Amino acid sequence: MRAYADNDYPADHKPDWKVIAGLWPYLTEFRGRVALALSLLVMAKLATVATPVALKYIVDYLDQNRGADMLLWIPVVLVVTYGSLRFGATLFNELRDAVFARVAERAMRRVSLRIFEHLHQRELGFHLDRKTGGLARDIERGTNGISFLLRFTLFNIVPTILEILLVAGILLVVFNVGYVLAILVAVVVYVVFSIKITEWRTKFVREANARDNQSNSRAIDSLLNYETVKYFNNERYEAELYDQDLDDWEKARLKNRLSLATLNAGQALIIGVALIVIMAMAVGEVASGEITLGDFTMINAYLIQLFIPLNALGFVYREIRQALVNVERLFKLLGDKPAIQDAPNAKPLAVDNGEVRFENIHFAYRPDRPILQDVDFTIPAGHTVAVVGASGAGKSTLARISHSAPTTFADQAW
Repeated sequence: MRAYADNDYPADHKPDWKVIAGLWPYLTEFRGRVALALSLLVMAKLATVATPVALKYIVDYLDQNRGADMLLWIPVVLVVTYGSLRFGATLFNELRDAVFARVAERAMRRVSLRIFEHLHQRELGFHLDRKTGGLARDIERGTNGISFLLRFTLFNIVPTILEILLVAGILLVVFNVGYVLAILVAVVVYVVFSIKITEWRTKFVREANARDNQSNSRAIDSLLNYETVKYFNNERYEAELYDQDLDDWEKARLKNRLSLATLNAGQALIIGVALIVIMAMAVGEVASGEITLGDFTMINAYLIQLFIPLNALGFVYREIRQALVNVERLFKLLGDKPAIQDAPNAKPLAVDNGEVRFENIHFAYRPDRPILQDVDFTIPAGHTVAVVGASGAGKSTLARISHSAPTTFADQAW
């Protein structure tokens, strides 16, 4: 059994990361919005990184003034600052999404229109051979993939890297290099593990998509030909074929889910070990008096704050790989040239009371089975002609030849 269907790629095909560069034209249409969204992203991350610092000063002030007279306005100001920073981080993120929403939605609109126009320019043979259900899924997943890549590449990978650098810088300045090394080692191990396991499981994702296309195409094609199925009393046969496709899809989905569980468990283990090591270092320094309780709280807050987006980064990388697969298929579809194209010097067809004329037409889908042989007839302008005959006589072929004729002939007769 093949691991792919129709014009899909093999299950072990690696997506081309250059696909992301093909999204640049969709960003240039709204340069101002993109720049504003990136500015809001930086402001959100600065507020996020500053939040644990405010928490540190709250804890230190309360701890150092325990049992003594304290100025109540100081912790109140610190708490207000802490709450304002948390609110600011959320507010800037929401504003960023609102500003960028126009860019993503317009990109989906543009590519949907491009693929719609392109498919109408394709030759009849493409649409006769192509499974409508699978094609519809390719278009749907491809347009959604473009939106996903635009949003998550800019707003998950970039800010996560920025946050890791900011946190590492603060820990290096305020504490010692041991915390920075421990975090960097954990991040590197996490990223390498995620990439390797994701590369391994991508083939299962592709296979699940191929089986999904196949089963969907089977269902739609069978329902579109409902009358034919009924004529031959083939409901049970069609159901058995569909069930076999669903069985293949079920097995592919199971492999996909089991590989995902392996990835999630490994990522959780790496994060857990990193938390144990770094928090043990902090506990030891608190016990020896090298750092305060507020410092311990700040380190803990940074770790939680850092590993949550890092864990999301694993999910985002998996989804970006899948989005690349879907967008690559869509771009490949857009890149396929129509088999029948107008000549460079073709002139627009000017029809004035034109007629349809078949002169000595021969046609065959295969050389060993001719359909039309030496066909001659004329349909004058304004007339309607009915073609009758037995099944397989060539009635549909005549109509298809008529519809497939170029529209820029110099002569009106063809």
